Amino acid sequence: MERAVHAAGLTKRFGDFTAVDGIDLAVESGESFAMLGPNGAGKSSTMRMISTVSPATSGELRVLGKVPDTDGPAIRSRMGVVAQEDNLDDALTVRENIMIYGRYFGLSWSDARRKALELLDFAQLTDRADAQVNSLSGGMKRRLSIARALVNDPDLVLLDEPTTGLDPQARHLLWERLYQLKERGVTLLLTTHYMDEAEQLSDRLVVMDNARIVAEGSPSTLIAEHVSKEVLEVRYPADATVDLESLGHRIEPLADRTLVYTDSGEATLAELVNSGRTPSSSLVRRAGLEDVFLALTGRRLVE
Repeated sequence: MERAVHAAGLTKRFGDFTAVDGIDLAVESGESFAMLGPNGAGKSSTMRMISTVSPATSGELRVLGKVPDTDGPAIRSRMGVVAQEDNLDDALTVRENIMIYGRYFGLSWSDARRKALELLDFAQLTDRADAQVNSLSGGMKRRLSIARALVNDPDLVLLDEPTTGLDPQARHLLWERLYQLKERGVTLLLTTHYMDEAEQLSDRLVVMDNARIVAEGSPSTLIAEHVSKEVLEVRYPADATVDLESLGHRIEPLADRTLVYTDSGEATLAELVNSGRTPSSSLVRRAGLEDVFLALTGRRLVE
């Protein structure tokens, strides 16, 4: 089976600025693959090259077994794209947004109408079929954007931050729908700033920073490689001096608390208490992708 995406030495430059710096990427058919990274890391530029709307400066790129520079229309016919910003047509109804989009892919009016009914049911929007788009909530608009992107039965769906700005209920409903797509064999490639979303949805992922890939693997593999099983968060009074250096695999002091990366948070906390270093407050939690992300890209705010 052909790879959904294959890139080798992929580079994108805008004048003297390098947005993507020679990355290697392999997305297998049927998997859900996430790209994480701070703002400006190169995720969106990579997605735009894969979606065939921005040519690569150099390197090799194949999407669905084809070369974007020469096979753009053929690739786009098998691809669905959900942009970061909703680009729905407010002048059309919910149903018409899907039907008109279907016509762009050569569907007859009857096939476009049938497909719209199927996708509205998938997106739980059947009861809003004849509503104007501007009457929909943010979550409904995102579900409609995903439904519209599926009108051509794509083999590969690109999703650029699909749940940004949504409430938890809407996010979880979208996760369910994306999981259903994966179960059908559709390849998903998404960018997200939500670490729990990446853990829930992705089989594998890459972390990008400064235009390069700095880590790649499954969520569980990256957590095991870069952090620890658990994190103990402790707080002490501002004027207290407490030596924590002998604890855990790594100590990370922050302005309001200290993070101790350890295999057993409870055992480490007990060690503190037994040695007379009882914190004023403590929290033991499972280490997650957010810990990996911050360990690899730092806590510096990127505007």
